[in-house]
Amino acid sequence: MAVGVCGILAAGIIAGCGSDNSSEGVKNGVLKVGVTNFADTLEPTQNFFGWVVMRYGLGECLTKFDAKMNIQPWLAESWSISDDHLTWTFKIRDDVKFSNGNPLTAEGVKASLERAFAKNNRAATFFEYESMTTDGQNLIIRTKKPLPNMPGYLADPLFIIVDTKAEAEGRDFSKEGPICTGPYMVKSFVKEKSVMERNPNYWAGEVPFETVEIPSIDDPNTRAMSLQSGEVDMAVNIAAGDIDLFKNNDKFDLDEISSLRVVVARINQRGLLGDDKVRAAFIQGCDRETYNEVLLKGTFLPGSAPIPPSLDYGFDQLKDPNKYNPDNAKKLLDEAGWKDTDGDGIRDKDGRPLRVEFIVYNGRAELPLYAEAVQADMKKIGIDVVIKNVDYNLLDQIGIKGEYDLLISNITTANTGDPEIFLNWYWRTNVNGDNPQNGSGYSNPELDAVFARLATEFDKDQRRQLIIQAQQIIMNDGAALFLGYPMTNIISSKALKGVHMFPSDYYWITPEIAPAK
Repeated sequence: MAVGVCGILAAGIIAGCGSDNSSEGVKNGVLKVGVTNFADTLEPTQNFFGWVVMRYGLGECLTKFDAKMNIQPWLAESWSISDDHLTWTFKIRDDVKFSNGNPLTAEGVKASLERAFAKNNRAATFFEYESMTTDGQNLIIRTKKPLPNMPGYLADPLFIIVDTKAEAEGRDFSKEGPICTGPYMVKSFVKEKSVMERNPNYWAGEVPFETVEIPSIDDPNTRAMSLQSGEVDMAVNIAAGDIDLFKNNDKFDLDEISSLRVVVARINQRGLLGDDKVRAAFIQGCDRETYNEVLLKGTFLPGSAPIPPSLDYGFDQLKDPNKYNPDNAKKLLDEAGWKDTDGDGIRDKDGRPLRVEFIVYNGRAELPLYAEAVQADMKKIGIDVVIKNVDYNLLDQIGIKGEYDLLISNITTANTGDPEIFLNWYWRTNVNGDNPQNGSGYSNPELDAVFARLATEFDKDQRRQLIIQAQQIIMNDGAALFLGYPMTNIISSKALKGVHMFPSDYYWITPEIAPAK
């Protein structure tokens, strides 16, 4: 993407290149949004592409999260649960139409949810149902076991409600985009740029813009320059090195919050890091405080636990058995029998070098920085880390198949309102493929027992204690390397109002974003 004269200047110089060009587009009914896009298609059941469908203002779920992660009605106006905690009834709004004018019915919602289960086996990792029926505008879901967080599960973008009738009549969602209920609908989509247009049948009030243009600007420095030059009106997740350009700047508004995310390197238990001492040494050799305070300029907090301190799940009371201790890391490697016998700086045993592969993708600026920092620290203790960059769209299958030694991701820890699903996905034992996201081979019966209790526990205080207990087991086992917890931001021209970053990270383009008066 061209960025004009400002685009060829260094980040430290572009502060003076700001432009008011963005306000012209806004005045003319066009909103331009700079994002990182990881989706090849807008089919919401493929990979995690439902996130993009929701972020772009296309898709809506039965429920949603507010700014404090409380669950709120959306396409369902209310819900209730039976006395035996097995039957949920969701009342579907009467006043909603899909963008093609078809009315939203409980039967249509049922068909959409069944489609998600049929097309993505991840759906069953949220919940399993015995039956799904309708009675007028009531959707009735009978589950196989009590599920305390069903309304939260249905807020996940995998469960975006689509018009299955449109698909049956020949619309190809993977090529043309889905028919949904959001404020905008697909005009055109390629990975490099999406164009949305106003949904004339939107149910929840006026849609402010006729057109929304969404260029995919994966490089964070280019994204910052595009915002500075006026080529976009708002941009999501400006990198640490550029964010100061927009602070205290009378042309921009910055909304920055502590996120619900963790940058985690999942660790494969089947390779060299399956040895408890080697794995502990690896984690103890990583100077996470320096990574976050120096390398990332304090825009990330140092990692230790699975769940960030922005969520109230015992962060301060958890004990980290693998704090930074490079001397002890070397000792552990010695005890595990790894010595540098040939003087090349890399430890070896039985003729095999202590070499591991670290899978990284470049869609988020911090990920290769973390990987390179880990690589440098591991060299100091005699471990050779080979960094392999892959396309984001390969990442999910790499994780499922366990084709890695370390696999880095920036993951939201409360995609359903609390961390149960996140913890389950990556660390509950995968028995015969029933938990496909855990491809690492990690298994701990004690942790599985905690998850079993959590799955049916309705009391909030008890759930909190179980989640704290689960985290401590994961940390004690050195099951993963938790690198840091990011701040997250959205920056917009003052020509706009209503731009907010929500902690759930699902809602970027909303009907509240409008031209400033």
